[in-house]
Amino acid sequence: MIEENLKEVKKNIEEAAKKAGRDPEEVTLIAVSKTKPVEMLQEAYDLGCRHFGENKVQELTAKIDALPGNIHWHMIGHLQTNKVKYIVGKVDLIHSVDTFHLAQAINREAQKKDCVQDILIEINVAGEESKFGTSDRSANLELIRSVFSLSNINICGLMTIAPYTENAEDNRIYFKELRRIAREDAAPYLPEHPVLSMGMTGDYAVAIEEGATCVRVGTGIFGERNYAI
Repeated sequence: MIEENLKEVKKNIEEAAKKAGRDPEEVTLIAVSKTKPVEMLQEAYDLGCRHFGENKVQELTAKIDALPGNIHWHMIGHLQTNKVKYIVGKVDLIHSVDTFHLAQAINREAQKKDCVQDILIEINVAGEESKFGTSDRSANLELIRSVFSLSNINICGLMTIAPYTENAEDNRIYFKELRRIAREDAAPYLPEHPVLSMGMTGDYAVAIEEGATCVRVGTGIFGERNYAI
């Protein structure tokens, strides 16, 4: 199942990139493996996956210890400040930095470990109350500006979680807006080619057409999740 799903996802990524006049190699596929057993991650790894995303710190750290050392780990879920110490210096990228308070905690831990932690600023482009981050333009710019001043954090780009929808086209406006923020509002504080982490199983093709450099695909690779386990 995983092999067939991966082939389909990679084909969709390639088609979406080419439709947008982009090189498919510009897009990083993050296999979102939350709730999935190590055996399934190992299978995806054996099929070529090297980027995995997790939502919970405890599950993430257990999988880091159990799987090959050349995996690039992404923390994509909401991160509590008291859990920061477990992942700083261990994950390649923290996607979900949504407050200055959290950024300060990451910075302090990175100082202790003498490292620079790569992060993304999470922006709630759609303004959904159920999502973290804010949609307020000035507040987002102030957050990015403040985090930029921290010595042991490197802002690589931006992340958003678009609303759940049956029609992926409904989310195109949110992907366009994140790209605009990166190119205009936040440009002085981001690298020349910033990471744009946007798009999940239901809408990653549209996200790629609008400039996504990271797509977070879980169900499309591993199948439906059982949250009861």
